[in-house]
Amino acid sequence: MPSSTEMRARADGPFDLIIIGGGITGAGALRDAARRGLKVCLVEQEDLASGTSSRSSKLVHGGLRYLENLEFSLVFEAVSERRVLTEIAPHLVSPMGFLFPVYKRSRRSVFTVNLGMWVYDGLSLFRSPRIHKNLNAKAVAEVEPMLGQEGLKGAPLYWDCATDDARLTLETALDGAAQGAAVLTWTKVVGLLRGDDGRVCGVRVRDQLSGEEREIAGNAVINATGPWSDRTRQVGDPKVRDRLRPTKGVHIVVNAERLRVNHAVVCFHPTDGRVLFAIPWGEQTYIGTTDTDFSGDPAEVAADLSDVRYLLAASNFYFPAAALEERDVIATWAGVRPLIGAEPAANESKVSREHEITVDPDMLITIAGGKLTTYRRMAAEVVDQAVSLLMLTGKLPAELRPARTDREPLAGAVGWPESDDVGSIVQQTLMASKGTLDAAVAKALVQTYGTRAVDVAARAAGDQRLAGRLSAGRDEIVAQVDHAVEVELASTLRDVLIRRTQVFFRANDQGLAAAPVVVARMAELLGWSEARAAAELAAYAAEVALSRRWRDEVPTAAAAG
Repeated sequence: MPSSTEMRARADGPFDLIIIGGGITGAGALRDAARRGLKVCLVEQEDLASGTSSRSSKLVHGGLRYLENLEFSLVFEAVSERRVLTEIAPHLVSPMGFLFPVYKRSRRSVFTVNLGMWVYDGLSLFRSPRIHKNLNAKAVAEVEPMLGQEGLKGAPLYWDCATDDARLTLETALDGAAQGAAVLTWTKVVGLLRGDDGRVCGVRVRDQLSGEEREIAGNAVINATGPWSDRTRQVGDPKVRDRLRPTKGVHIVVNAERLRVNHAVVCFHPTDGRVLFAIPWGEQTYIGTTDTDFSGDPAEVAADLSDVRYLLAASNFYFPAAALEERDVIATWAGVRPLIGAEPAANESKVSREHEITVDPDMLITIAGGKLTTYRRMAAEVVDQAVSLLMLTGKLPAELRPARTDREPLAGAVGWPESDDVGSIVQQTLMASKGTLDAAVAKALVQTYGTRAVDVAARAAGDQRLAGRLSAGRDEIVAQVDHAVEVELASTLRDVLIRRTQVFFRANDQGLAAAPVVVARMAELLGWSEARAAAELAAYAAEVALSRRWRDEVPTAAAAG
């Protein structure tokens, strides 16, 4: 895989297609277009998945709650895509049980919820990871002992999937790059190029790390910038009217020793009835999400104290024995949903999750809205639109081939056993390490990289220094830094600790102790100066501070407690 530097050399136009935005939709469009045989370039102002696509609820699901809004087509599309993703990325998209507790106070009876479950299973053509079943109150207490029992009538148990959203985005983009596409991260679009006919024919970009500017020509341009979609459209025409109704979603992370759940537990907030989840995440549990209107800069979105207290209130309502406090929150993340807001909705949660593709008069193609689960279909649709535009202008390449993105596995799924025998991949990883890694590290590598864990382990076998852990109590190793830089287009400390690994969210100190170790290795690999290394540490510390900004709102006495 070319390095970030080599990618910049690859980015010589003109391209058939330029994609602005390296979130899941942009990455999906890149993969689809490259596999069709288009010459394509993706530009992203920061890192792949640095926006909303690394700040979701990390679920690949059909959207059970959308049944309540009678959005059957959206649910059908989502459950169909859920099945596809379990086949092309089984190492990243894995089945998870969801428990839907029903109490005497609940607005829906066990019978009604069970009926909804049958509809849900039916829309998946009964191809869910498992068919749902109903548990009585006694059985629920056995499988989820921390869940409140008072008034509990029972709980249907159904199955959806969990994912690593950032790595799903990354591997999707890397597959496009493997087909010859150019991927430029930390590259901001500062202008749109136009031909004599007024049509967009390329972009002017600025390298965010060097400050260098350049022009890249392209016969069609897709705007897949998520919550930045309106701003990107207005780069070309400030008079363009906003289409989005952005909403903020916040999650909090606590150690599982404070709140351990064995399934994703579906909750309705006691004050406003919004749907939330408490989701198991290894040695952590995360709780989310909020859904409130947002009007600021998506790059500055962060949890505030009211968000944290809102989620803690719901958690303590359903898990009273945990009695979580603000000091139990080890990390937060916040993302902005790029929802289509042309039609008013009663509240934020009622805004449709459908996506929409538009073509402005200057032929800039924009896609917004949608869900993580349906990204592959969204990508195919927007590339279809670009192909139609290329045909209209007579600039379509002579031959295109089927993309087959529903059949071709992502890199970490190549060679994945049909039996889903993860243990066999762990053993291969241990063997590749030649005794330098223990089973816990090997398992963690497989959970992150799939079959490519063997490649990471082999690095440690060749250099004992690379087998060292990044931080105490964690299983990430230095070899992952090398892999991130040399294979996964990582250019900054933030790329490695936030998105190539999950140290930022999972370590009690959010990776502040690991940061100097990672910076030292990256400096060695990339030839950073002392000033650059210091700047990287400062930028990472600022990112940690942003995720903890809500603590500044806590009264001093409470904070001391």
